[in-house]
Amino acid sequence: MIRHSRLLGGVSCAALSLFAASAADAQQSLPTIEVGGARAAVRRGPVARPVGGPARVTAATSTPGPAGTAAPGFSPRKLALPVYRDPTGQTFTTVQGKDFENMPMVSIREMLQYSPGVSFKQGNGPRDIVISIRGSSARNGFGVRNIVLLEDGFSVTQPDGLSRTDLTDPHAYAGVDVYRGPSSALFGNFANGGAINFRTRTGAEIDGVHVGSEFGSFGYLNNFTAIGKHTGNVDIAIFASDVRGDGFTLHNRYDTQTVNATARWQVTPNDLLTFKFIHNQLYGDLSSRLSLNQYYLNPYQNGCYALTQLGAATPLGYLNRSLCGNASVSLYGLNPTGGGNYQTTAALAGFNRNDRRDVLGLRWEHNFDANTVWRTQAIYDDKNIIQPTGSTAALQDEPAVNASTDITQLGSLAGFEARHFAGLYFNRARYTSYTNNTLAVGNGATGALQAKQNAMMQNLGARGREEVALSRDVTLVLGLATEMTKIAAKQDQFTYVNAPANPAFAQIATWQGIPVNKTYWNVGPEASVTWRAWPELLTHFRASSGYGTPNPGQLFVNQQGQPGANTDLKTQRNSGIDIGFDWRPHETVLFSLTGFHEWYQNEQLTQSPGAGLLNYTFNAAGSAHRGVEALTDWRPIEGWRILANYSYNNQVFTNFTELLGTAGATGRTGNFNRAGYKIPNVAPHTATARLAYDQPFGDYKGLGAFVEYVYQSSYYLDNGNVLTIPGYGLVNANVHFDRDIEAWPVKNFAIYFEVRNIFDRNWIASANNIQNSVSLVNGVVVQNGYATLAQNGTGSIYAGNPRLFQGGVKFKF
Repeated sequence: MIRHSRLLGGVSCAALSLFAASAADAQQSLPTIEVGGARAAVRRGPVARPVGGPARVTAATSTPGPAGTAAPGFSPRKLALPVYRDPTGQTFTTVQGKDFENMPMVSIREMLQYSPGVSFKQGNGPRDIVISIRGSSARNGFGVRNIVLLEDGFSVTQPDGLSRTDLTDPHAYAGVDVYRGPSSALFGNFANGGAINFRTRTGAEIDGVHVGSEFGSFGYLNNFTAIGKHTGNVDIAIFASDVRGDGFTLHNRYDTQTVNATARWQVTPNDLLTFKFIHNQLYGDLSSRLSLNQYYLNPYQNGCYALTQLGAATPLGYLNRSLCGNASVSLYGLNPTGGGNYQTTAALAGFNRNDRRDVLGLRWEHNFDANTVWRTQAIYDDKNIIQPTGSTAALQDEPAVNASTDITQLGSLAGFEARHFAGLYFNRARYTSYTNNTLAVGNGATGALQAKQNAMMQNLGARGREEVALSRDVTLVLGLATEMTKIAAKQDQFTYVNAPANPAFAQIATWQGIPVNKTYWNVGPEASVTWRAWPELLTHFRASSGYGTPNPGQLFVNQQGQPGANTDLKTQRNSGIDIGFDWRPHETVLFSLTGFHEWYQNEQLTQSPGAGLLNYTFNAAGSAHRGVEALTDWRPIEGWRILANYSYNNQVFTNFTELLGTAGATGRTGNFNRAGYKIPNVAPHTATARLAYDQPFGDYKGLGAFVEYVYQSSYYLDNGNVLTIPGYGLVNANVHFDRDIEAWPVKNFAIYFEVRNIFDRNWIASANNIQNSVSLVNGVVVQNGYATLAQNGTGSIYAGNPRLFQGGVKFKF
């Protein structure tokens, strides 16, 4: 049953009432901060919050400035921000939302693909994008792991390390900050790859009512509204959207609503309160993932409504399974194997996601004096899921709390100007999760309970940071976090007596209880040096570390993709170095280049054992990640702009032996040394480029167009480096018209149209790691080859979109 959200109407009415309250209370003008001027105390909040700034800020700190400016990280602009917003020495990129205003935006990928080091694959749903920084989440089939996600500084990563981008409508954001590389010293557990902070528009930036509608191929429709106002000492911004579509793959219809509200109240000159509310409701049908052969033969799963039950050895049975994704389920809903199994399809079984997410946050910032700020915030985050997505269905309500407090002070250290930072943080989730067997026919109908998990996970930590201006051109940063993670959980597992004569009666055959009580201690240090070598050149060197503990869900899925014990899973740790520079020889040109090398211990890898089964996680004892990230932003002539970025990733196992076994009662096992092999699911080369023109003056001012190219190279899908998927290069084109008009009450009108994948190329939007299979040949366990994996390595691939036509229209009042 689909849940119905009634929040959109109520929120919109309340916001319209607020907007109409007083037109006389106009937005106060924001102070202009001169980077080269003398440093003064700058008040955070809606009154003094700088909302402008450069279109793009990358790498270690703010854009290189002229000689005589403050030391890197000590400009008034930087000091007015919280430490986390633009940390000095961090490899860092900000993508501005205004660069993407006149194009359809289905997911956050459209913005983030212009940050180097970031790659993507499609998760389980229209906006469930698996985001990776330097390959950090590339082995995940859904959600985001190994990256900490925030919205306006409020964490939207739950205590178990999982984030979902379903709640992120890209139309809501003024910009996105990307922190690349190990970042646990600042963001704690699960920041192995870095962090991402989504920043919504303030009421002052919206300053009225913005309404828009986007529409396009395969039933895509997004109606969205942003309402905001800055009046007196209050700033309120509310965003709401309703998104629907049929999907281009069979059984991929979706329907999702989002509300995102932020309010700031300057209670006194020294006290600022910030309130945050996010609501997301999702219902989406979910197709099955494919093997490589299935993808080549039928990428969009046309006609896959049901399967013949003839065996795979028969010609018709083989053909049927070669064309359609499938899952093996119990005909009676009792046991995952045996007892009358049935080969079903996603459409026949009605695989879907029915999820709700609610986030409430409150932050208090207090100025003790002009140089000391105390920030305290608390978050309540509830995730409620009903997910019959394969041979099993997950049902879970996971409420979580997250609290932090920190102090930032401007002062001195050993005679040098310095900024001191220290804080404490705590987060905790407790939940009961049910895993049921799914039935072969129905709208996600479920059978008997297969497993029940009661779990608690909490993190308690402290962090500190010193930023020291050694000279006007050199800044040293030292940071450290220490954290304790506690997991207390128990999983009860059940099997049933197979009784075809009376399938309605489920008699328990076996029960097993698996308890877990683990405590993990971790430390994450960081050090960096930022040097302004010339007024136009800013360089940085950074050494940092990250850590990510297991989560309860990973501890209870075995190598067969079934509920079971996986309690030996270890914390993954990585340490790395970054060396890079930002070069701005002219105000119209920015070039950024960073090289990195990271060493992993016990890297957690997740892969699929087959279609309809649960992904399982294991440790690789040693691995190395190294690469290069480059960005160019160039405006050669007025109106013209070139945006481009490129990432190179070379990731290999250095110490990993994989144990694989043959099936059957006489099964044998073999050890396979993977040292020197490529880590799967990491594309060595990714690139995005855009050539754009916008008419800057005259009768045609506001008319513009761009052409865009998105490239990803081929990569391996398995630890044995047997199976590769093809790379792709996609061409998109856009034309738009955006004009300020003087026709009260309309202030601005925009219309745009875009063709995506112009040449209608088949491409792979998502591929999960697959498990290598082996055979017994003359008494020796031998790894199977390409043909076997391409046919039998199911549960892996989603095809990307064919040629799409999308457009939109927006009004500002």
